[in-house]
Amino acid sequence: MEHAIFHPKLIDYLIILVYFAFVILVGFALKSKMKTGNDFFLSGRSIPGWITSLAFLSANLGAIEMLGMAASGYQYGMMTIHYYWIGAIPAMLFLGVFMMPFYYGSKARSVPEYLKFRYNEATRGFNAISFAVMTVLMSGISLYAMALILKVLLGWSMNFSIILAAAIVLVYVGIGGLTSSIYNEVIQFFLIWIGLLPITILSLIDMGGWKGLMKLPETYTHIWHGTSTAAGNGMHVEWIGITLGLGFVLSFGYWTTDFLVVQRAMAAKDMTAAQNTPIIASFFKMAMPILTVVPGLAALALLPKLGPTSHAGNFDMALPLLMAKYYPTGLLGLGITALLASFMSGMAGNVTAFTTIWTYDIYQAYLKKKATDKHYLFMGRLSTIVGVIISIGTAYIVMGFPSIMDYMQTLFGFFNAPLFAVFLLGMFWKRASAWGGFFGLVTGTLTACVLYYGLPEDFFASPAAGNFWRAWWAFFGAIVVEIIVSLLTKPKSHSELKGLVYGLGDKLSHKHLSWYRNPKILAVISLIIFIIINIWFF
Repeated sequence: MEHAIFHPKLIDYLIILVYFAFVILVGFALKSKMKTGNDFFLSGRSIPGWITSLAFLSANLGAIEMLGMAASGYQYGMMTIHYYWIGAIPAMLFLGVFMMPFYYGSKARSVPEYLKFRYNEATRGFNAISFAVMTVLMSGISLYAMALILKVLLGWSMNFSIILAAAIVLVYVGIGGLTSSIYNEVIQFFLIWIGLLPITILSLIDMGGWKGLMKLPETYTHIWHGTSTAAGNGMHVEWIGITLGLGFVLSFGYWTTDFLVVQRAMAAKDMTAAQNTPIIASFFKMAMPILTVVPGLAALALLPKLGPTSHAGNFDMALPLLMAKYYPTGLLGLGITALLASFMSGMAGNVTAFTTIWTYDIYQAYLKKKATDKHYLFMGRLSTIVGVIISIGTAYIVMGFPSIMDYMQTLFGFFNAPLFAVFLLGMFWKRASAWGGFFGLVTGTLTACVLYYGLPEDFFASPAAGNFWRAWWAFFGAIVVEIIVSLLTKPKSHSELKGLVYGLGDKLSHKHLSWYRNPKILAVISLIIFIIINIWFF
C-alpha cells in the first residue's frame, strides 16, 4: 500500500465492492440473451430511446470528462464550458436530425461499414484500422486514470489497480456485450450525479454561493468575453478558433462520426428512438459543467496551490482533493465509486466499439469472410479479451504524456476531423466519388500529421489553440482533395446511393408523433436553450 490522501473505512470499501459486484452481475444476467452477433455487437437493435440516450452520454463520461474538465475549469475557468456547449450540442442535434437516418436506415453495423456502402472498401479499411487504434488508446487513458485514482486516493499500487479495473470491465463486457455495457452506463450515469453533485453544492456554499464564485478574476467567469483576441482569455484562443476548430470540426468530427457514441444510437429499437438518442442526451450534456467545471472553478479559490510542479498536486487532482476536503465516511466510498463508474463507462464504451470494428470491419472483411454467426460471436468475445490486454499496454504508454486532454484532442484532430469532412460531402453531395472519399480521408489525416510534427511547439499560442487550428486545416484539406478527386473520377449511380445520400431515400415523416417524441421539435427546443445559456454566460 502506498501513501493515500484518503483513509477509507470498512463501509467505504463495501460500497466500492458492491458496485464492482453489481456491474459483473449485470453482465451475467444478460448472458443468456447474447445468442447472435447482432445481439452481442448491436444489442439486437431493441433498446428504448431514453436508455440509449443516457448510455450515449455516459459512454463519453470517461477520464477526460471528469478529471480533465475539472482540471481545465481550474486552469481556464468558465471557458472550459465550450467543450460541453458549442463543442457538443450543435453536433449532437445534427447527428440526430440529419445523420442517424442514414446510419440506422442503411442497416450498417458500424461507421466504417457505412463508409463501405457510400464510398468503397479502401475507405472503410483505412477508417477501421485508424479507429481501432484510437479506441484502444482511449481505453488505455480511462484505465490509467482509474488506476491513478485508486493509487492516490486509496494507496493501491498502479499495477494492481490497472489489472483489477481491466478485469472487471473484461468480465461484464465479454459476457454481456453491448447490452451489458449500455445498461451499466445508465446505472453509472445516475451514480456519477449522486456521487459528485454534493461536491458542487458544498464548494459553492464555501465560496458564498454563485455570487462568491463570480468574484474570481474576470477572465475566469465568462465564456465569450475576451475572445476577440488570443491574449484576452486564459485559453489564448480567439472566438473564430473556438467556433471553427472546436464548435465545427472537432465537435462534429467526434459526435457525428465516432463509433463509440454512434453505436449507442444504432442499438435503439427504431428510427425515432435512434434519432432522439443524441437529441435527448444534449439536454443532459448542457448540465454536465455543474459536476466538473463549477467544482474546478471553486477549487481555484479553495485549493489555490495546484499546478504541474506543485507538491499539493497537479490540476487533475482538483476534483479528488475537493472530495477529500468534504466527504465523510460512507459518502467518500460513494464519491470514489462515482469516479470509478465514469472511468469504467469510458473504457467499456471504447472496448465494445473496438470489438465491433475488429470483428466486422477487419476480421470478417479481410481475414475470414464466410464464417458462421456463432464464429463471429466467439471472435467478438475473444477480441474483447485482446482489446482489454492492449488497453493495459496503452495505459502505461499514457504515463509518458504530460496532458491527457491535449493528447486526446490531438488524436481527434488526426482521425475525426478529416473523417467528418468525408461524411459531410458523402451524405450531402451525390457527386462525391468512391476514390474522392478515400483520398480526402488520407489527405486530411496526413495534413494533421504534417502540422503536428512539422511546426515548432510554440507556433500556436496554446496547446488548445494548436488542436483547434490543426483540426480545421485537416478538415479543409480533406474537403478540397475530395472535391478535386471526385470531379476527376466517376461517381456511383443514384441507385447505389439510395438511402445513403440526402435526397435519395424515402423521406422521413414525424407528423404522427407527439411533440415530445418528435426529433425536430426536441432539437429546436434544445437549440433554443443552448443559445440562451450562451448569452447568459457570455
